[in-house]
Amino acid sequence: MTSPEQSGQPDEIAVLVVDDDFMVASIHTRFVDRTAGFRVVGNAATGTAALAEVARLRPDLVLLDVHLPDLSGLDVLRRLRAGGDDVGVIMVTAAREADTVRSAAANGAAHYLVKPFEYDDLRVRLEAFRSAYLALGDSGFAEQGAIDALFVPAGLARRADPPKGLSEPTAALVLAALTEAGELSAAECAAGLGLSRVTARRYLEHFVTTDQAGVRLRYGGGRPERIYLAR
Repeated sequence: MTSPEQSGQPDEIAVLVVDDDFMVASIHTRFVDRTAGFRVVGNAATGTAALAEVARLRPDLVLLDVHLPDLSGLDVLRRLRAGGDDVGVIMVTAAREADTVRSAAANGAAHYLVKPFEYDDLRVRLEAFRSAYLALGDSGFAEQGAIDALFVPAGLARRADPPKGLSEPTAALVLAALTEAGELSAAECAAGLGLSRVTARRYLEHFVTTDQAGVRLRYGGGRPERIYLAR
C-alpha cells in the first residue's frame, strides 16, 4: 500500500473504483472525488482487472462490488489478502446476504455499504477509513488512541455525546421512537415527536454516522425518501 504522500497531495487517499456497471462506477467516482482528501486513480469492471489495477496503481483504498462478471468481489478480496496485500477495501454492493457480509468482514474489509445509497452514506465511511489510515502515520510505535482508531468501530466513541446543536434528551427520544418503530422517515419521526422535519433528520443522520441506525431509500413517484432503520 502506498503512503498518502506517494499517492498525490499530502494525506490524500488514492482510490480504485471496481464496478461492472459504467453508470454506477461513474457515480461512485464523482462521490469520491467530491470528498476532501480522496482522489480516484483508476476504475475496473471485472475481478481480474481489479487485481491487475491494484498491482499496477497501488491504491490506498478499493471500492469493491461483490457482483462482478468473472470473479466475485469476495474472491478478489481473498486473493488480495492471500497475496499479502493489505490495501483498504470498502465493499459497495447490493448483496445483503449475511454470509457475504461475514465473509467480507473476516477477510478484512474496512466497511460494507449496501446499494443504493446517497453521497453522505459513502462520505461517512470514507472519512472513517481516512482517520484510521492516517492514525498510525509513519512512526514505529503506536499510541492507544491511534490503535483504537483502527480497531474500535467508527461511531463507538461518539455515541455518548451528540454533536453541537443536538441535545441528549431529544436524541434519546428520537432513538427510542426509531427503536420502537423499527424504521422511520424524517417526516414520520417529526410528526410523532412534534419536531420539525429538518430537526428530526439531523438527529437521525447523527445515528447513522454513529452506527446506531441504518438507512435505505424508499422509492415512490418522485425523489427517493430516506428511511432510517433501527440497529
